Formats: sequence, structure tokens, C-alpha cells
Amino acid sequence: MADEVARSSRTAEIRAVARQDASRAAEMLEAFIADLFDIPVSDLKINLDQYSLNSLNGFFRSGDENFFFKFHQEEGEEEMTGEYYRADILSSAGLPVDQPVHMSTFPGEQLLIYRRRSDPRFSDVLFELDQNPDDGAIARARAAEADLNGQILSIAKSTLHPISEEEAAAEPIHRLFYERLIDLPGGTYPGGRLAKFYVGKRFLFPNYVSVSWDEIADATVTVNGVRYSRTLRQAFDEAHERYRPENTAGAGGIVAHGDAHNANVWYERGEESDRLAFFDPAFAGDKVPSLLAEVKSTFHNIFAHPFWLYNPEMAAERYEAKVRLADGVISFETDWRPSPVRMALLEAKAKTFWKPWLAHLRAEGLLPADWEEIVRTGLFLSPTLVMNLNAGEDADRHNPVSSAIGLSVALSAASRPVEGEDMFTRFFDAVRPE
Repeated sequence: MADEVARSSRTAEIRAVARQDASRAAEMLEAFIADLFDIPVSDLKINLDQYSLNSLNGFFRSGDENFFFKFHQEEGEEEMTGEYYRADILSSAGLPVDQPVHMSTFPGEQLLIYRRRSDPRFSDVLFELDQNPDDGAIARARAAEADLNGQILSIAKSTLHPISEEEAAAEPIHRLFYERLIDLPGGTYPGGRLAKFYVGKRFLFPNYVSVSWDEIADATVTVNGVRYSRTLRQAFDEAHERYRPENTAGAGGIVAHGDAHNANVWYERGEESDRLAFFDPAFAGDKVPSLLAEVKSTFHNIFAHPFWLYNPEMAAERYEAKVRLADGVISFETDWRPSPVRMALLEAKAKTFWKPWLAHLRAEGLLPADWEEIVRTGLFLSPTLVMNLNAGEDADRHNPVSSAIGLSVALSAASRPVEGEDMFTRFFDAVRPE
């Protein structure tokens, strides 16, 4: 047992060392991979990757071949249930997914090894288009996104089936949402990343505006003059109840990747059209609650861009933000907007996945009356729990400007405006079943 406990923390140790000493972490990874798979390992390099918020990836040689590695590591994952990395589920269902040549799924030692590709990740293609828009390239990227959405939709329809509360709760996708709200194994709320990032902390916004958790948590929210119906605390409390794993079974289960942000998607260029393919299916499953499956990819591939979530230093250079707390109201004013390529992806996601999918769920009698609130909750949790958006006490990567932008976007997603509209209301109105 002692040996198992010691082994369970190896990926966490390597990820922690990598933050301070990449060369030392590379040495540890070479030994780790050689030990796991009994292969020679040399020339290992860790990518300095803004998208690897809870993971590490990079390249190495083994004999005459070149490989790409990636692993995902969650806090306290030895206490979690379910199996990592079920690429075979996606492949068997017909989804385009790159199959690893070596794989370890033991919590704390989860690691995937792929043959090295020359293809870029979709995230890198889009990052370039954020900075240098090109109508032709945007059209090709949108077409590739639409084609992938069509495949996701087809598999979702063919695999949709009722699931029990127990089956829903066993899916690993909950590690991305509910299990980041609580302390494991006891389930104390607020806990996890919510407590680590926000509860009891001081927040710092532009012009040295500093507010406490209690002040911001219970304040009425306005963003660019639009007032919202939920406070920050109410949004998290709603998530804690609504995303309790046993409460997510109502819309059935499907085969899905679950974490298909575009840093987990290869962009394969063709002569006339381009193609997308998944990798790193750490949270894949065959009973993924159907309204949760594409929530994270929708937020991270669209609303998190350009720049603010993954490149906060660029957001601070390019955008302005003001935050004011007065009379129990926290007001955010920013000039951030999604880029043309992200709006193209949003239109594709709405038209080729969300609208037909919601219509199908309704036709099958599996669309909950509160479906919009369920999806909004997932959109809100996607940025707030993947990274510390607080630029104040115990800040990590974010600065006052990116923090203001990030929290304003997340809170806009969390609930409908009291009156008026925003980019989220326009999205939900566009996908609402007739």
C-alpha cells in the first residue's frame, strides 16, 4: 500500500517540478516513461504550452522514432473514481481520434504516448488567426469545425440512451466540474479549486481596485451596463447543486470526448478542405451526461478567446478594463470582444451541433425544462475552475485586466440578463428548439 501511495503522486511531482525547473522535470519524465513502458527514452523536451493548464506535453526519441507525450493530472485524483483515457470508446463509436501507441491509466501515472505528427493543433491555427485574420483561412477552419460537429452530433444521436444516477456519477467528466468545487474525499463545499482560488481571498482589478470575497461574492453584477440575475456566490452554489453527479442523468448519456478543447485537436490540412482529429481523451466515456459533453469545448474554444484566459499578459496589453464596487453592485466595463474567427466557430457550433442536438433531445423526451441553466452553469465553471482568475491574493497567472475580463465573461455566462441581451443570450436564442 505504501508503494502504491508513493507511485500515485509521480505525475503531480513532475508537474510541480516543471513549473520551477523544466530540465529537471524532463530528466524525471525520461526515467518515468522508460520505467512505465520499458522503452529507451532520449532527447525529451517539455513544451512551454499556455494551454496545458493541468497537464504536460512534449516530445522525445525512442530508438529511431520520434514521439509526442501528454499527461493530465488533477489534484487529489487518487481519491477519484472512473477510468482515464478511453480512446477505444471514441474510436469504436466512429469519432476521429488519434490512438496512442503506449498508454498508462493508473491515477497518478496516467500518460499517453503518440507517434509524433507534423500537424499543428487546432488551437495554434486559431491563435494565429486571432492575431492575423484571413477570410479564406477562417472559412476553412469554420468548415473543419462544422464537419467535426456533424460527426459529434451523429455519434451523440446514435449512442444516446437513458442512464441511471449511478452511471452518470461514474463518468470521469465530473472531475472537470463538480469535483473542483469540493474537497475530496469528504465532499466539503466550498472546497477544491473554488476554495483555493476565491473563497476568503482578496481580488485585485485595474487601478488598484481591491475587494474581498464577501464583497464581490454577494454583489449584484453588471457587465458593460447589463445587469445579471445571479451573484458570483449564487452561481457557484447553483453549480454545486445542479452539477452534483447524480443530478446530471436526466438528459441521457452519450459517447463523447468530454474535454475537446482545441489543444486536444489536431488540424490536418488537405488540398481542398481540412480535417480535425481528437487526442488526449482523458475524460471520454460512453455514458457522458449529454448536456455536459460539449459545454467545455464550447467555452474554451470560443468564449475564452482571444487571449484573456490562456495569454493574460497579451490581454493586458491589448484591452482596457474598469471595475467599480458601490452600493452592493460590482460593475465591469471592458472593451474585450471575441475575434472574427471565434464568432465563426460560435456560429458553426450553434448551427451544426447545439441547435439540432437540443431538438433531438426534445424529440426523444430527454430535454430538461432547465436545459439552458444546465448549459450556462457549465459555461460558467469552465474558466473559473480551470485556472485561478483572481489577480489578487494567491494570484497565479492572471493580472488585473485579464481577471476583470475573465470574471465578467464567466458571470455573463452564468445567468440571463435582467433585461437586455449579450453574446450568450444571442447564442441561446439561436439554439433554442422551436
